[in-house]
Amino acid sequence: MKSVVTVCCLSFLLGLVALVESDEDYTEDEEMILSLILQDDTQPEAESRPPAQFYRCTKDAWRMPGQYIVVMRNGTHVNQVERTARRLRAKAAKRGYLIEILQTYSGAFHGFLVKMSSDVLHMAVKLPHVEYIEEDSSIFAQSIPWNLQRILQNKHESGKYSPPNDGAKVGVYLLDTSVQVTHREIEDRVMVTDFNSVPEEDGVRVHRQASQCDSHGTHIAGVVSGRDSGVARGASVNGVRVLNCQGKGTVSGALAGLEYIQSSLMSQPIRPVIILLPFVGGFSRTLNAACRKMVESGTVLIAAAGNYNDDACLYSPASEPEVITVGAVNFADQPLSTGTTGTNVGRCVDVFAPGDDIISASSDCSTCFTTKSGTSQAAAHVVGIAAVLLNRSPNSSSAELLQQLLHHSVRNVINPESLPLNHRLSTPNVVAALPDSTSTLIGEDLLCRSVWSERSAVKGFATTTARCRHSEEMLSCSSFSQNGVIAGERVEERDGQKECVAVNGNGGHGVFAIARCCTGHKAQCQMLESPERGEDADCPPDHQLTGCSYSSSSGDVSYSDRPLHGSRRACPAKRGEMSYASCCHTSSLECRLKEQDPTGVSEQVKVSCEDSWTLTGCQGLSSGSGVRGAFALGNTCVVHTAGGDKGAAAIATCCRHRTTHQPSEH
Repeated sequence: MKSVVTVCCLSFLLGLVALVESDEDYTEDEEMILSLILQDDTQPEAESRPPAQFYRCTKDAWRMPGQYIVVMRNGTHVNQVERTARRLRAKAAKRGYLIEILQTYSGAFHGFLVKMSSDVLHMAVKLPHVEYIEEDSSIFAQSIPWNLQRILQNKHESGKYSPPNDGAKVGVYLLDTSVQVTHREIEDRVMVTDFNSVPEEDGVRVHRQASQCDSHGTHIAGVVSGRDSGVARGASVNGVRVLNCQGKGTVSGALAGLEYIQSSLMSQPIRPVIILLPFVGGFSRTLNAACRKMVESGTVLIAAAGNYNDDACLYSPASEPEVITVGAVNFADQPLSTGTTGTNVGRCVDVFAPGDDIISASSDCSTCFTTKSGTSQAAAHVVGIAAVLLNRSPNSSSAELLQQLLHHSVRNVINPESLPLNHRLSTPNVVAALPDSTSTLIGEDLLCRSVWSERSAVKGFATTTARCRHSEEMLSCSSFSQNGVIAGERVEERDGQKECVAVNGNGGHGVFAIARCCTGHKAQCQMLESPERGEDADCPPDHQLTGCSYSSSSGDVSYSDRPLHGSRRACPAKRGEMSYASCCHTSSLECRLKEQDPTGVSEQVKVSCEDSWTLTGCQGLSSGSGVRGAFALGNTCVVHTAGGDKGAAAIATCCRHRTTHQPSEH
């Protein structure tokens, strides 16, 4: 075989030489191939750099060896992408390998999809302008209704579904299988685009046409905007086919689908717009980055958490922080579980929604209905609710929309015992619901949520970090440890974004960082730290204090002083400790403290802000027993202690924007 390849290469070379000698024009491809064939490999290339990184799917069964996404560095031009692809083809040809460029990308990122032998990888990672290469991998539809009354806040008219509006101003892009547009539920509401990027089906000889396998997409489209089963019955849906008849697709196909949508929005702008991603694959840096870019351009992305009874952070696009990730609950508002499968959970889930036995359109006939279950159906519910919210507040950003979704959700209905122990605190206990028809909440209201980090390592002074979305403001930072050994927390800034950094204490079992992330603050905020250890962190006179954080060099922070909220607003620091004050300036913002002392011997103390006030900061005040940590659950500050006779108090910092008819509180 090697001799055959050599003969082929020599024949090719002689043909090119003859072409040169005849003084005829030849292409740039042929010129490059000729130069590379004649090149002395012992000479280093100009622009010699370390090889690019190579990534592959965390799930071995979902990998697609032989198909690779080549991602170019930021700032790379389209012609450099094309030249890099040609260069790779030439290098491979010299070694006797054929490659095929299947797709080029120039929207969310620059790069190309290539089909080639893994033996060519070592050449590809050394190419100029290449940032990294990711092996392509599979993504899957997530299908495992009951009454739409579940998501209604006011149920005065039993049996009648009457949302505040029908979401008619909102456009939805659905990345799924094909959709049966002639079904009575979605006829004239759904348009199937001409985009199609799906892999061949596994184990079949004759592959079905798109029109023969539209079950999943039809059902999901019906949940979003169906005449009888839809949540937002006026929203328009555009189908983008990225899943085949088996509900299977590829990361590269999803990327191409997003690029298609981006191109469509540039030629025909639609605002507001939501992209529904009712599938998951293994963790993909490229897919997450593309989703993040879409959100930065002003699009809302909502994704299924996955049906693997696992940590949603291990999957994409569910793990991307800028994507709104949805888990599924059953009729009893408990996490969906069916046999060995069930909803994914954890800190990467933003909200839960109905996802068990959901009634919607069936592709079996134009009047048929069926029930399906899974986080795809749950995500479709949230898309419908989001369309209703955006219909009345169309300028809301993705971060503001998420805050509104959480504000209107039903809280604390999920039994914590039904969640894995290591995810009970970080999994949000909220089930999505439509806003009450009397609600006047808009994107400009002060709203906050808690963002948890992963748990740190157990070694002393190990750190972990929680971050807000780019359009959110971090108004406080706290930490939590199961055994209460904490060296505190601090706020740092990296690449223009604040980070909440929690520090594990000596002998600690690992620590979590909890960032309080807010929208609608209308303020200029800054984080000020103690000038020296043991000195207070003071806010300027015209600023409000929204939260305090503390850290200790000894590995054990005391949490023994309350914030100062009088004429002087500051975070006191004990000897050897640093304090950090979150200070915000605006004429309409006012903040105050609310404190709850322990009652008897208690390991948990709670205090909540009143209606119209928003919890921006939460901390414990130790009275002798250790504080295991403080965190916000909704509008409630929760402090865990290690027990003891004296316990610890919970201190909530509550803020609001003062309206013209509200008197100032001091």
